[in-house]
Amino acid sequence: MRIALAQIDPTVGDLDANAAKIAEWIGRARSEGADLVVFPELCLPGYPAEDLYLKRHFLEANSRAVQELAKEVSDIVALVGYAEPVVGDEDFRHAYNSTAVLADGAVQAVYRKNRLPNYAVFDEQRYFIPGNGPLTVEVSELGVGLTICEDCWVSGPPAQTEVEQQGAKLIANPSGSPYHRGKGHERETMFAERAREYGTHFAFCNLVGGQDELVFDGQSLLIGPDGEVLARGAQFEEDLLVCDVPGGPPGPLAEPLADIDEVYAALTLGLRDYVGKNGFQHVGVALSGGIDSALVALLAADAVGPERLSCVVMPSPHSSSATQGDARTIAANLGCELIEIGIEPMMDGYERALAGLLSPGAAPAVGEEEPPRDPARPSEPDLAAENIQARIRGNLMMALSNRHGWLVLTTGNKSEMSVGYATLYGDMAGGFAVIKDVPKGLVYDLVRRCNERAGKDLVPVAVIDRPPSAELRPDQLDSDSLPDYDLLDRILEAYVERDQGQEEMIAAGMPGETVDAVIRLVDRSEYKRRQAAPGIRITPRAFGKDRRLPITNRFGG
Repeated sequence: MRIALAQIDPTVGDLDANAAKIAEWIGRARSEGADLVVFPELCLPGYPAEDLYLKRHFLEANSRAVQELAKEVSDIVALVGYAEPVVGDEDFRHAYNSTAVLADGAVQAVYRKNRLPNYAVFDEQRYFIPGNGPLTVEVSELGVGLTICEDCWVSGPPAQTEVEQQGAKLIANPSGSPYHRGKGHERETMFAERAREYGTHFAFCNLVGGQDELVFDGQSLLIGPDGEVLARGAQFEEDLLVCDVPGGPPGPLAEPLADIDEVYAALTLGLRDYVGKNGFQHVGVALSGGIDSALVALLAADAVGPERLSCVVMPSPHSSSATQGDARTIAANLGCELIEIGIEPMMDGYERALAGLLSPGAAPAVGEEEPPRDPARPSEPDLAAENIQARIRGNLMMALSNRHGWLVLTTGNKSEMSVGYATLYGDMAGGFAVIKDVPKGLVYDLVRRCNERAGKDLVPVAVIDRPPSAELRPDQLDSDSLPDYDLLDRILEAYVERDQGQEEMIAAGMPGETVDAVIRLVDRSEYKRRQAAPGIRITPRAFGKDRRLPITNRFGG
């Protein structure tokens, strides 16, 4: 049997366009002589469509689209993921996560996902009713067992039943498996284990593309009974993987990207799809001459092209000539538009308007934002003025966005977002937070790699070597307020991504005082993160769907 794995990039809710894309790729698979073509999980309605799955009219529309699609299928069998409406109201959930078997102009069978994940970014038990049985279909005299994503993540039914009781020689696994750093290797190892365990072929077909905070990396697989990878799809791009089973020659074997290149590709695809699928024509970045905004500008230029990128330099009296010069150099190297707006006159206007109200000892305004400082340290009288600078810049970026229809990209990294080292309605103002899940150390690694790939310094070496600073007051350094980033990132990985407590971190050699201070900062900054723009997930535990904690919370750990 010749099998084709069609890893496509659908758009959530765009039923007509998704159906047309599926029909096109069925035609491509047929032209390659495929007997069976496998599409990703929920590819017709899009995944994850979140509470759209709770809307009856959405489910009915996607069901009609499946029926119409089936009429055009001939001389091939297609497995297409959709949200199957439940007959009757069992509870508030109205759908199964299903795969339709399309052949000879009709829906011949339907498989319903058995195992519904409800951890990390997954909420499938909110939306779907689980299926309760295996299904094996015959294609070209070969038994094909049907599963969907999580059904294969652990041993046992339905795959075990399909192999041992129904004689399946190949397990098809349409999936919507989102990316995080190193996920491709994890999946490959798991599927090799399953293949050896059951002595059968496994065909994993994954989504590709960006959907809000999630990125799907593709990298579909065909694995033989001995655990050998017989074919591997490309990462972060659509691909049609064709291979003969059993006993055929190996199919295409796309080489996995190196670790840093993989992260960069995920960020680029996530940004490109967010821009494209939401109808933006242009993006804007506040370019400071620092490392974070430099990385965001690089990603934007690669994602949408420099002709659709505007970088805005907004110097204040505290901005050094070195950083401003580096910002201009980066924009010139990228070939994008550069806009310069000095903010000193606006700072003077604020100072006049607030004369006497911001002096030390003045009564704070009701609802004044708490500074992201360790409560054990005295407050800094300059903080209000610092935040005003950031908010002036945010206001200017949003004015340009309103006038020109830009998507403004924020430039805060995960280390800063974790501890609240960011200004609400200032540098946090914008529509998409590209590096929200990228720790500071990784920011430097990604910029160095960009320079290396380009064969020249797109970002001047001085930007990489200069101690990081927000430049909101004279001689300011991030280290005035935060621990060394190497140590901070270690603590944050333990506390945010692994949910470790104080004692575990101290036992691992992290200094107790610093651990306590960082925990306080992370916990006290939850209200800021709730108001932050969505951003691309590249770690196993990102802020957003992955990590949901109360803002009002007195548990200190």
